[in-house]
Amino acid sequence: MKLDNSHKLFEKAINVIPGGVNSPVRACKSVGSSPLFIERAEGSKIFDADGNSYIDYIGSWGPIILGHRHPIVTEAISNVLSRGTSFGAPTDLEIKLAEMIIEAVPSIEMLRMVNSGTEATMSAIRLARGITKRDTIIKFDGCYHGHADTLLVSAGSGVATLQIPGSPGVPESFVKHTLSLPYNDIECLKKIMEQKGNEIACIIVEPVAGNMGLVKPIDGFLETLRDLTKKYDSLLIFDEVMTGFRLSYGGAQALYGINPDITCLGKIIGGGLPVGAYGGRRDIMNNIAPVGNIYQAGTLSGNPLAMASGIATLSLLKEPNFYKELEKKSEYIEKELNETLKNKGIKATINRAGSMFTLFFSDKTILNFEDAKTCDLKTFSKFYNDMRNKGIYLAPSQFEANFISQSHTIDDINKTIKAVREVL
Repeated sequence: MKLDNSHKLFEKAINVIPGGVNSPVRACKSVGSSPLFIERAEGSKIFDADGNSYIDYIGSWGPIILGHRHPIVTEAISNVLSRGTSFGAPTDLEIKLAEMIIEAVPSIEMLRMVNSGTEATMSAIRLARGITKRDTIIKFDGCYHGHADTLLVSAGSGVATLQIPGSPGVPESFVKHTLSLPYNDIECLKKIMEQKGNEIACIIVEPVAGNMGLVKPIDGFLETLRDLTKKYDSLLIFDEVMTGFRLSYGGAQALYGINPDITCLGKIIGGGLPVGAYGGRRDIMNNIAPVGNIYQAGTLSGNPLAMASGIATLSLLKEPNFYKELEKKSEYIEKELNETLKNKGIKATINRAGSMFTLFFSDKTILNFEDAKTCDLKTFSKFYNDMRNKGIYLAPSQFEANFISQSHTIDDINKTIKAVREVL
């Protein structure tokens, strides 16, 4: 496979962009290769600068649930583009998208639009601290909630991929207010809350973790989070930036029947454009300026292009059987992968929740970040590169999830499984 143009572009990028990329995992450093530079995309495929095509299981890291360049979404963006790109003032589109999200997500009565998942989580934590008048928060090892200072402690995603222990530049005074506990460890959580519950402003969690690879909550974990936060008057924050509108139309909270106090969203609600949001009960959200005293602002928040893209995307997700059909494809790829691993005698584990999945090169059951870190990263690196050479575009990290979209066909999946068999 020729990659001359991608290599040339990467060499140019290194001179003007740190590491040649604008988000670290894209550099493919952990898998020993250089990134592909993408020229265009269509449906389930992406095409690089050398004209090579790939079946895409990254989907811009989650938001492309309909597939690339869905005609209804692109038409909606195009129509709004004729009105302008950004006004720094309210538009009707912000109201419409907010109403759609409120109707869909069980715990949200009001929400504030922002520009990214990081903005959503950092704003939600500020809100929780402001309401409770407490400083300490709890997060979980391997859960990545963006790159805000207080949230890089034992974070997953790119921090895990690059094996960075937190990050220089984060003052100790910030970190001391963040407790990071093992994901899915109910007894540890109970013990810490018994000791420090009255000091905890909030617990923030990915209800289904996607940034240590895909890891589902064990029975009782989310219920315990809800019970303990109520008991100690702390707030429960669900980071559904990845799972919102991905696992179901109402997100993971609708799927598991747990209502958090605050929900963070992103990715799918912008249909591929930069967007984020955080929302919750009316009494909580009315603490935000200009109604309340907890400040948060953003010049491009609620920009019309992202709002139009999100409205079009969510409208299509409401179609009957959308998630049922997506689940069928996801079940099929899981089944075929498991059969292939068994037949080849490969020590590996498939974790899947809805249309998100990770192939872990470990024979352990992966329930938390410590389990994920036992994986054979050298084997994963070889697997990733060989699959890419066969035209299959997977997440370039053992600690990231892959995504199925509506546009993936059974033929796409069969080609993927054939490549897996040959590579293994």
